[in-house]
Amino acid sequence: MIDVLVAGGGPAGLATAIHAALAGMEAVVVEPRATPVDKACGEGVMPGGVAALAAMGVTVPGHPLRGIHYLDARREARATFHRATGLGVRRTLLHAALAQRAAELGVKTITGRITEVAQDGDGVRAAGLRARWLVAADGLHSPLRRSLGLDLPARGVRRYGQRRHYRMTPWTDFVEVHWSGGGEAYVTPVGHDLVGVAILSSGRRGFEEHLSAFPGLVERLRGPAVTPVRGAGPLRQHVRARRSGRVLLVGDAAGYVDALTGEGISLAVRSAEILIRCLREDRPQDYEGAWLRLSRTHRLLTGALVQAARRPGTARLVVPAARALPRLFTSIVRMLA
Repeated sequence: MIDVLVAGGGPAGLATAIHAALAGMEAVVVEPRATPVDKACGEGVMPGGVAALAAMGVTVPGHPLRGIHYLDARREARATFHRATGLGVRRTLLHAALAQRAAELGVKTITGRITEVAQDGDGVRAAGLRARWLVAADGLHSPLRRSLGLDLPARGVRRYGQRRHYRMTPWTDFVEVHWSGGGEAYVTPVGHDLVGVAILSSGRRGFEEHLSAFPGLVERLRGPAVTPVRGAGPLRQHVRARRSGRVLLVGDAAGYVDALTGEGISLAVRSAEILIRCLREDRPQDYEGAWLRLSRTHRLLTGALVQAARRPGTARLVVPAARALPRLFTSIVRMLA
């Protein structure tokens, strides 16, 4: 019997398989797509995520990030990370590096998709395989989460993300967050000649139309667009619980607030570690509380910023507040990092 069967071979699923292998457990990943997979992603990894990747033996090229820089049409505020740096990295390169590390550790990957699960007191059966545990890492709109009845109804304003890249030398080693009354634009240097721009908004418009709300950023983007626009959403996903019997949720499948603070990859990698620790110690019931503790700061601060961003009047106060309270802004950035 396999120890851990993982549904989904994205970063969260591969991180789970890697941690399982490092813990001496047999892991098999089931993924329908060829690696690497490109998806809408801000592509900034916080310092905590960089450290977690290094601890897994995963090395990936990218652009060092020193902190977060908030801007609007008239003001700006900047905060550095404490000591360590983050990393701007193409999603495809990160995915490939995780897949390579998993293969080095003997993790098997099977082409397929898990849509049905049968479980009993001793294990689960899915995709023709029998395992002690199944980890659902099948993304933001997880079919397995829905089939297990773990989805909760959507509440509040729905937000969406879009991203594309520009071939040019980065002008900053910070993640820039440009604020407007209609959304935010994130600029992440991901290489010596590549800059990623992601836009988050509740408005359903095209990328270029959204981008026009940030004339200062448009002026900066001198290089040609070199990737297609990729989108995702609605971003907010409410989840009843992160476990149902012998099935556990990880990554975006475990619930999602928003991409506003850029912690998705870091949380996915770190929650994969605590999930495997709980299984290794035969205490799956501890995973829910451990996940809630790990993500508490992210959920509270991201939720507060999303509430501010949802109305033009309050969205326009974010950068002035960060500028007026630099110590508080720096403390928040370092807590998230």
